[in-house]
Amino acid sequence: MAEQRTTAEQRAIVAVLAGGRGARLGEAKALAPLGGRPLISWPLAAARDAGLEAVVIAKPSTPLPPLAEQVVHEPEQPRHPLCGVLAALELAAARSPAPAVLLLACDMPFLTGALLGWLASIDGTAMVEVGGRPQPLLARCLPEHLPALREALNAERSLGASIGALAARIVDERQLSGFGDPERLCFNVNDAENLRRAESWL
Repeated sequence: MAEQRTTAEQRAIVAVLAGGRGARLGEAKALAPLGGRPLISWPLAAARDAGLEAVVIAKPSTPLPPLAEQVVHEPEQPRHPLCGVLAALELAAARSPAPAVLLLACDMPFLTGALLGWLASIDGTAMVEVGGRPQPLLARCLPEHLPALREALNAERSLGASIGALAARIVDERQLSGFGDPERLCFNVNDAENLRRAESWL
């Protein structure tokens, strides 16, 4: 197991994206309490379970709890999820060898270390799909795609369209089911009702 984790760590890092406003939730998502812990602590714990290095990508003004992980700031403007993706890939590109980046949203409390470890171990670019809906905030990207994603940001393309345009491998529910219930694995806490639902699942 230790050898597998070392290999995964060399191949990919986890970028937890926390730069969103959290307007529908009514508070900063990263700080929202779930099970007595800040919401962002759940995906970070999954990364640790996988033996993967994790970094948090946020805007300078984003409220965050105290974190052991490195915090990387994306530009304050524009407000677009691709800003966080680009910041994460630029961090990876500065390393040698440059690892892949696993993109996660900070509001995904039910991800597992086993799933993240598997995503780290596969090749190329990948994006999860559940119920026929792309999940670009659970995806695997490569530093070599920085030019294409910078162009996508300039063109104000959506995150899903931008990741999908990279000829990303689709990880479907059949593959996800080996790690748990696909809908729960990809569940996002977007509003107060989602938060109550997550608490009930805990």
